[in-house]
Amino acid sequence: MLELFKDCKICPRKCGVDRLSGQIGYCKMPALPVMIARVAPHMWEEPCISGSKGSGTVFFTGCNMQCVFCQNEAISRGRGGRSYTVEELAKAFLKLQSSGVHNINLVTPTHYMPAICDALDIARSAPSQLTIPVVYNCGGYELPEIISLLRGYVDIFMPDVKYFSDSLSVKYSKAAGYFRYAADSLEMMLSVAGRPVFGKDGLMKKGVLVRHLVLPTRAEDSKKVLKNLWRRFGNDIVLSVMNQYTPMKHFEDYPELSIPLAKSSYEKVLDFAYSLGFENIYSQEGGTVSESFIPPFEV
Repeated sequence: MLELFKDCKICPRKCGVDRLSGQIGYCKMPALPVMIARVAPHMWEEPCISGSKGSGTVFFTGCNMQCVFCQNEAISRGRGGRSYTVEELAKAFLKLQSSGVHNINLVTPTHYMPAICDALDIARSAPSQLTIPVVYNCGGYELPEIISLLRGYVDIFMPDVKYFSDSLSVKYSKAAGYFRYAADSLEMMLSVAGRPVFGKDGLMKKGVLVRHLVLPTRAEDSKKVLKNLWRRFGNDIVLSVMNQYTPMKHFEDYPELSIPLAKSSYEKVLDFAYSLGFENIYSQEGGTVSESFIPPFEV
């Protein structure tokens, strides 16, 4: 799949640059080597992902979103990390599996998708053979035609759906048409992974888990996100409503983002999700507004 990097149109930004030759687009990353900021078990995903032994996270440097409030700003802006060849990435997957993790969790993978698929091919044909589920943990700004290429590679999709309003997606992420792309890609994710399947241990084996982070002062947009997700997907998806917004700094241009999320706003959004009819909902309790929830990256 590496040829997809030559005229890169992997995400809705469709930069069209030749990343195999070292050119960079919005994600700020060339195609190869793959830059990775952290490879380690992670215990702080949803319980059906982390389980008792952790999720095998691979944090990729760079991002096709680069939201102004990103808590992983240290790496999402294209800085830091260690370089991996495709073969080394495959070995990293296998090493995580041997550590006992429940899955391989690809965090912010979109801009490296072709290289990841090649690495998965290698890992699945290796003598030790990668067999645990693969999680595609992305920002939601995706193309359905690219998601379709992940059939046979990805078992669980875990996208964010950040905004309903285009004015917010442009203001905070420069991502025009965000909700339309996110919803259309969700449709394809369901086609690829199917409805949620859980094992007897409570771990998710297949399906789509949608995350929505409630932003301070933006509860009404959150309700629009949830209402439209319910109308289109109902209980075909698992929903995670998060309150872990962390003000990383004072935003002079976005003063509304310089404050923590009010507990009452989060509870109203969560109650609204239940009122719509969502049955599989993960929620978060207090104490998540902390930089301790940000993993240590190689920067």
